[in-house]
Amino acid sequence: MNYILFDGPSRNALLPFTYTRPVADIRIGILTIREKWEKHLETTTSTVTEDYLSEKHPLVEMEKNIMINASCLPSDDLVSKIKNLEATQAIFYKEEPIAFYVEEDQEVDFDSYEIINYDSELITVEQTWDIFSKNDLAIKDDFSLLTQERETQPIPESNNVIAPENIFIEEGAKLEFTTLNASKGPIYIGKNSEIMEGSLIRGPFALCEGAVIKMGAKIYGATTIGPYSKAGGEINNSILFGCSNKGHEGYLGNSVLGEWCNLGADTNISNLKNNYAPVRLWSYETEGFAKTGLQFCGLMMGDHSKCGINTMFNTGTVVGVSANIFGTGFPRNFVPSYSWGGSSGFTTYVTNKAFEVAKVVMSRRNIEFTDQEKRILEHIFEETKQWRKGYEL
Repeated sequence: MNYILFDGPSRNALLPFTYTRPVADIRIGILTIREKWEKHLETTTSTVTEDYLSEKHPLVEMEKNIMINASCLPSDDLVSKIKNLEATQAIFYKEEPIAFYVEEDQEVDFDSYEIINYDSELITVEQTWDIFSKNDLAIKDDFSLLTQERETQPIPESNNVIAPENIFIEEGAKLEFTTLNASKGPIYIGKNSEIMEGSLIRGPFALCEGAVIKMGAKIYGATTIGPYSKAGGEINNSILFGCSNKGHEGYLGNSVLGEWCNLGADTNISNLKNNYAPVRLWSYETEGFAKTGLQFCGLMMGDHSKCGINTMFNTGTVVGVSANIFGTGFPRNFVPSYSWGGSSGFTTYVTNKAFEVAKVVMSRRNIEFTDQEKRILEHIFEETKQWRKGYEL
């Protein structure tokens, strides 16, 4: 059977992260959503996404296909039901299609389908803040998936450890003179990663392949440091998708950083309003500030965005793709893509300058800034012009 992950109705609610990737490639827990499905299904998947992303993430359609809503995380029970789908059958969850069988070139009309209602609870990613607020459950699920019937590398004796049975270390990981507390949730330490001496870590926590925790870091669960990222200072319930840096002192809480982001030294993010009121967060979908229902919510930063040293972010700030923020004071709590500046005002961060930086940053990790990547970012520049009205070039 051929399995295809589709973006579904949550795509716009998950901007700015879905500007640069399909919903399936959002990281929550230890793995991306796609990686979770592929491990459960024991096969590769392809994607139905926006046209401008399809060159990088092409659709592979075969004679018989099962479409899966990528905003839904897999469970053993759901995967079993999906594998048993037959022609003209669909699984719905809370009135939304989760999976359905379709043949090549078939027009889908759910009125002609047998609808199977799924009544068990599922983890879904439908808003940006779901990524960090559901990370606890996602780390625990991924930990079980990745470690079952496998043996961890030994924990070096110099480390101070609580609940070692909930800690799994992959080959090549380095850690000495750290404190690991897995009593509240598992700790996963990925292949060739490193936790430097003096770090204090509470689970649930995931350090992905090649990532580094700097000396003396203080990290609370549920936090994920994505592949080849660097993390330091104080971090609480946050996710770095991959190849991003928060390597210095400063606080990051209840936040999500995309790929190729960098927070300057002593950047601090507020995650609680002074009046303790529920946080509102900019929504691209409604073009206004949406109620999150959360008391704690920090920063949502899209791919390739950066900020200078001593930057301060207000509670519930959204930063788009390829923004460059610097200067004193608090910048506005919605910073559009390709913005250059700070609290004193912004201008447009023109693409040739942004691409020069992206090329250098990616080359430091031996990754090429390709023409394909350039075309995606050029499309985003054009698509987000409306948010930069009033900027002077």
